[in-house]
Amino acid sequence: MATTTFPTGNMANALSVIYSKKLNAKFYKSTVLEQICNTNWEGEIQSEGSKVVIRTRPDVVVQDYDRATGVDYQDLEPPKVELPIDKAKYYAFVDDYIQTAQADINLINESAADAAENMKIAVDGDVLGNIYTDVPAGNQLGDPATGVVVTKDNVLDYIVDAGTLLDEGNVGETGRKIVLPPWVCGLIKKSELKDASIAGDGTSILRNGRLGMIDRFELFCSNNLATASGITQCLALTKDYCAFASQFVKHESLTLEKHFGVGHRGLKVYGYKVVKPEAAVLLPAKKA
Repeated sequence: MATTTFPTGNMANALSVIYSKKLNAKFYKSTVLEQICNTNWEGEIQSEGSKVVIRTRPDVVVQDYDRATGVDYQDLEPPKVELPIDKAKYYAFVDDYIQTAQADINLINESAADAAENMKIAVDGDVLGNIYTDVPAGNQLGDPATGVVVTKDNVLDYIVDAGTLLDEGNVGETGRKIVLPPWVCGLIKKSELKDASIAGDGTSILRNGRLGMIDRFELFCSNNLATASGITQCLALTKDYCAFASQFVKHESLTLEKHFGVGHRGLKVYGYKVVKPEAAVLLPAKKA
């Protein structure tokens, strides 16, 4: 058997290390806030601690008319909801002069792009990890603490039930979304919808890999949903459920005392608030 001998001593030192200019792939969690939250108020915030006052169309009462008593006029008082901008996250990294001079890739641009992606994921996880707690008890398809077992045989039933609850609450059909973890999306692909004729599509979802629409819901797959003790808090909702606003208020580059280089940092402020609790349904899903 041939034996491979590796060089030692000075010969080993002669071997060079080559740094490729082609970066390895990096995977990020998908974010869904822009698709499921009302973001009409972005751009109106300036700094952490501010708030946005959201007004709602007033309720005008319809009354029976009596010629004898005439007409009573109602004072209009538009309901108000305050959206606090009370959260902030930042990133900061060093642009070291020596490291940058020796780098053959644009290290700063690549790092800034990574910071932006990670910022989106962090904010997305914060919002999805908290807003499910405001879904009314009557709109929950199971106890959030114990969950319900979801399988390929009942997953479509739960989606239809979510749509029925929104219908009963007079929530509009336009813009309905449902956010599910990958394993529940996998169950949908194994369900009756794998038959193209049942899905109403020329190609089955097993062949095209697209979940698309089910019972007026646009489906989104996310790893950022709140998950604990094997229970994932899935949300079926419209954008009316939650108001969200965010803004980068600072991007700075500054000289650092302990480094020969420049520090780059960014600050993002944001806030969210459930403003229409009846516009969401909670499915606390767990595996069989």
